[in-house]
Amino acid sequence: MGETTPAATIDDDLLLKNFFAEVSEVERDNEVLRILSCFKLNPFEHLKLPFDSSIDDVKKQYRKLSLMVHPDKCKHPQAKEAFGALAKAQQLLVDQNERDYLLSQINSAKEELRAKRKKQLKKDTASKIKSLVEEGKYDKQYERSEEFQQELKIKVRELLTEQEWRRRKMQMRISEEEGRLKRDEEEQKEMWKRKREHEEEWEGTREKRVSSWRDFMKGGKKTKKGEIRPPKLKTEDPNKSYVQRPVKRG
Repeated sequence: MGETTPAATIDDDLLLKNFFAEVSEVERDNEVLRILSCFKLNPFEHLKLPFDSSIDDVKKQYRKLSLMVHPDKCKHPQAKEAFGALAKAQQLLVDQNERDYLLSQINSAKEELRAKRKKQLKKDTASKIKSLVEEGKYDKQYERSEEFQQELKIKVRELLTEQEWRRRKMQMRISEEEGRLKRDEEEQKEMWKRKREHEEEWEGTREKRVSSWRDFMKGGKKTKKGEIRPPKLKTEDPNKSYVQRPVKRG
């Protein structure tokens, strides 16, 4: 493609200026409603472009439509929302990764419709149609038709919706796994916290425990309050209640 000359740019600007001078407020409002009613996952619909549009086509169409619904030019209460939707659509279509993803879904939709078409044609015994199919002329003619383009638009919606649902399900699973890992981490932290507190509590009573052990070693085990201890055995007991008998030694 040749480079855009300054003169061509001026002509484009003049054409746009004249175009918007003729655009009524009703037309602006209708465009806002059209944009907001578009299938959210298909930026081609927002920009009202065919699937084979180039990046230059995208930029030109965005400029035209964005000026039409710009909040400063359009009084519709949802003009800002429509303007944002157009900006997002352009961003997706000029980003190479996003564009490749969309085109891959469009090609998949075409292949599904072509396979469906071939099955339908096999039931038709007209020799003329068969010969045209073999040469590929009939297929090309049909794919340029309004009927095929409408079917393609619907099929692309189906595929994009399916892919988006899969993406969201995967995101939900990732979120659930992240939540589980976070809970496990918090439980581990809580367990180590309790263990540390127990160790600190044990260490805090160390001096008391050592002191008690020293007292025990020095004075023997002390009688607790209210505890009854058995009487000591005596060798000389006037009542002869307790007698310590001699132990024979071998």
